[in-house]
Amino acid sequence: MNGRKAQAARNDELILRAARAVFTGDPGAPVAAVAERAGVGISALYRRYPSKEALLQKLCGDGLKVYIEVAERALADDGDPWEAFAGYLRGIVDADVHSLTIKLAGSFTPTEELFRDSARASELAVAAHQRAVAAGVLRPDVTVADVALLFELMASIRLGDEERTAQLRHRYLTLTMDALRVPPAHGDLPGPPPQDAELTARWVPSS
Repeated sequence: MNGRKAQAARNDELILRAARAVFTGDPGAPVAAVAERAGVGISALYRRYPSKEALLQKLCGDGLKVYIEVAERALADDGDPWEAFAGYLRGIVDADVHSLTIKLAGSFTPTEELFRDSARASELAVAAHQRAVAAGVLRPDVTVADVALLFELMASIRLGDEERTAQLRHRYLTLTMDALRVPPAHGDLPGPPPQDAELTARWVPSS
């Protein structure tokens, strides 16, 4: 890239990194807070993202693409079934895409591309789950929706700096994975699993 394009790419990376930090901390924060954190002028931000909604759409779109990449990589793993599924869990936790779900669901209108990528991510999540159950390594009373909320529980862990937060998330993910494996240490799980409608309804903006 020439100098101008390279600078634009650097600015875009700074803006997206700043936007993620700002909006996962405070979804109601103004766009000006993103520009300030990124160290770019507000005009430079608006040239790339004409509105806060466009910026939120981009953040969540990028998150879905990472989810898809991690899930596809796990499904391509023909090795040990449990390790393949565990790699999928670890990869999603490392990507931290569910921090966006926790904070931003229902705060903007999803685009058609977001709906398509969301459908693809859901297909892959189901495929990874079904393969683990069929292999006899994942307890069958755990649903795809259960795993989705477990990802959100991991994303809610924030303590200290990024390194400490990542360390703790993997600590509790490891404890959680012990509960997911067959044979289970306990009997039937209390209460029914979350329903798809309950999870998707959060993305409908409130009137």
